[in-house]
Amino acid sequence: MIEIMLSLHDTEPEYYTDENIKSFLLVLLQAGTGTSTGTMEWVMSYLLNNPEILNKAQIEIDNCVGQDRLIDESDMSQLPYLRCIINETLRIHPIIPLLLPHESSADCTIQGFRIPRGTMLLVNMWAIQNDPNIWMEPNKFKPERFQGLDGFRDGFKLMPFGSGRRGCPGEGLGLRIVGLALGSLIQCFDYRTQGSTIDGQVSTT
Repeated sequence: MIEIMLSLHDTEPEYYTDENIKSFLLVLLQAGTGTSTGTMEWVMSYLLNNPEILNKAQIEIDNCVGQDRLIDESDMSQLPYLRCIINETLRIHPIIPLLLPHESSADCTIQGFRIPRGTMLLVNMWAIQNDPNIWMEPNKFKPERFQGLDGFRDGFKLMPFGSGRRGCPGEGLGLRIVGLALGSLIQCFDYRTQGSTIDGQVSTT
């Protein structure tokens, strides 16, 4: 990203100034850090409360990567169930429930309501992604619902990063960071909630 911005700085210096480049990268880092860590916290929370799903993720990583080395980015394409877990977390608990404000570019009518040009639009992504008319058992954490889907989105039912030209530019990076960090946590540690059993004995950790 920095290399591209610097090359544009050489061809269009009046627009791609040092200040603009620094501001753009700072926004990416700030927006990506809080959302990524927040997503991982929710993923771990759901996994700890659904140990059978955590176990399936551990088995997938053990079968694909093994225990002789750490998971790396090239392994992510071979871990579809881990991706399903991330998708389901982003569906049931998007870190940003309302997408960033948009503005209607022309007058239009939606379900009988007239929307004038220039109206500020706020999309309630949480409501769409937890709508029982769209999702079966929307309150249930069920990563299997995303198995077999091509790519990340399921039409316009799942859009935690927005969509189109106004979608989040850090989507690809964010998914890689969350996937790699989450995969490492699952690979390197065994997790038990307080009161769960390990080999028939009650855990207090």
